[in-house]
Amino acid sequence: MRHIIVMTTAFCMVASLAFAQAKVSLKDPVGDDDGPGTYTYPTDPVYKPGSFDMTSFEVEEKGGEVIFRVGIRVPVEDPWDSKSWGGNGFSLQFIQVYIDTKPDGGFCEGLPGLNIQFKEGQCYEKVVLISPQPKERLHSEFQQKAGKLKQAVVIPKATRARGKVIEAVADAKDLGGPLGKGTGFQVIMQSNEGYPDAKDLLTRKVNEYAGQHRFGGGSDYDCDPHVIDILVPPAKGGKDEIEAQHKALAYTCDPNNPDAGSRAKIPMVYP
Repeated sequence: MRHIIVMTTAFCMVASLAFAQAKVSLKDPVGDDDGPGTYTYPTDPVYKPGSFDMTSFEVEEKGGEVIFRVGIRVPVEDPWDSKSWGGNGFSLQFIQVYIDTKPDGGFCEGLPGLNIQFKEGQCYEKVVLISPQPKERLHSEFQQKAGKLKQAVVIPKATRARGKVIEAVADAKDLGGPLGKGTGFQVIMQSNEGYPDAKDLLTRKVNEYAGQHRFGGGSDYDCDPHVIDILVPPAKGGKDEIEAQHKALAYTCDPNNPDAGSRAKIPMVYP
């Protein structure tokens, strides 16, 4: 009987390891930090070229934790001294990692302030907020603004910047358990806005013309995706993925009826 128990336990452990993805590595092309192809950076010099240009994304599961790493084209800086306000050692970037863990259901609308939807059948169950803001500010923001989406929000237990990488660590249980094969990912590159609009979750707006702290090349109506860079399938970093991103973030606006436009529909990447 003891041999049966040992063999059963070993089988379960092997099955669990086979189900989980120990590590996922994806690439994103350089030079696509322009949203649908028209966006420009804010005019203030702190927004250095490449600061929102994602180049890689890794997910690693280790000892009950899940580590997320997002590579940036240039070294990550902290021009607003985030440590002085309880932050995480960087100032400009705000990254949202959307995770599709189930074949059906989930949330199809992005968090407030992004103006995006996910493609049908590619919606998400969890979204990890990788932000310079302290945990208390993040909790307050999503409790006030995320509505029913707040049950999907995961705040990492640790977030930090190292060189050209922003890294966050979350407990696997907060993500619903190990991330099995077939899990989908989408990484949204945005900018940390400490003084967001009342309905926006710490996101920086995109306007028609760039301003000191506003991206340009979009619309002054609230119909354009406030997204600077994303992953697109197959996420191998090929130049063809630049045009694929531009198409994915395409939108239409109706100045006479801003709610009548079509929002960008974002794909998941299934490694």
